[in-house]
Amino acid sequence: MSTLFLNNLAEQAALLQTLQHLDAAVSHAASITAHALQLGGKLMFCGNGGSAADSQHLAAELTGRFIKDRKPLAALALSTDTSALTCIGNDYSFDEVFARQVQGLGRAGDVLVGISTSGNSRNVIRAVEEAHAAGMQVIGLLGRDGGALGELCDVAIVVPSPVTARIQEAHILIGHTLCGLIEQQLGLV
Repeated sequence: MSTLFLNNLAEQAALLQTLQHLDAAVSHAASITAHALQLGGKLMFCGNGGSAADSQHLAAELTGRFIKDRKPLAALALSTDTSALTCIGNDYSFDEVFARQVQGLGRAGDVLVGISTSGNSRNVIRAVEEAHAAGMQVIGLLGRDGGALGELCDVAIVVPSPVTARIQEAHILIGHTLCGLIEQQLGLV
């Protein structure tokens, strides 16, 4: 009898074996983000629930350090300011919690990374729409079939699984790879 851990491990291993086709998209996303940072832009991350935590995790890898000590890189997670989230959610709607922050903080040359395991998170879609209006490029870390966000992103990195946990696990692998590639492309490692 297999344990839940062994079942999860087998499921994740099988999924990871199918992700080689994402190599070009991950490399392209890293080039876009490294170029934006090189020109003085910033990376903004957004997502809900576990994807909010992933946003914070990846932003911290960039403002802190990832592979080795280096200068901090301009990155922030739009899910971290509870006053902004509750104000915007109360005064406008939850659909606007990231979009209003993108309007206020985003500039042409910045990059938004929208994370959604379904690809259909309305507040992430609204953030993407505002990012495009501001002249920002958009990268999507998505799941399932990419959902509505798949068509809206400049680079859509879609983990084709119906299981949210497996998608999130793959998103962190992809996010860590992006961080490493950004450091390499900026000559920081």
